[in-house]
Amino acid sequence: MKNGADLLLAYPIGTLIGYFSVAILGLIVFLYCFEIVARYKCWDEIGRGNIAAALATGGKIFGLCNVLRYSIESKTSIYDMMKWAFYGFLLLFIAYLLYEFLTPVFSVDEEIKRDNRAVGLISMLIPVSLSYVIGACLM
Repeated sequence: MKNGADLLLAYPIGTLIGYFSVAILGLIVFLYCFEIVARYKCWDEIGRGNIAAALATGGKIFGLCNVLRYSIESKTSIYDMMKWAFYGFLLLFIAYLLYEFLTPVFSVDEEIKRDNRAVGLISMLIPVSLSYVIGACLM
């Protein structure tokens, strides 16, 4: 017997609502994880007009959504989509930590907090670029 979620996903509008809901929830959870680890408050900095923080946060949002896109396009079930999106998010998170670790001459988070736009741009491009690599692995 099918449960309520499976019955909802049997219809195109139900599929849209299901995938969209999971995507929004995943985006919120993983942006929160990035917010916890960062040495600055992303949304406070963006509210103050910090372009570097906006670039870095925008790159994370795009990267996360791109991983979600590829996990949805893999044409598996919503449960498989959640599993593969989680793995993709985890890889992006690890890449974020490695980026901070592999730049010992300066602190990425501190530079973003100081509105260093060059660091903000690289911080945007890394998750965007890696999301395509992760997505290709999901196909």
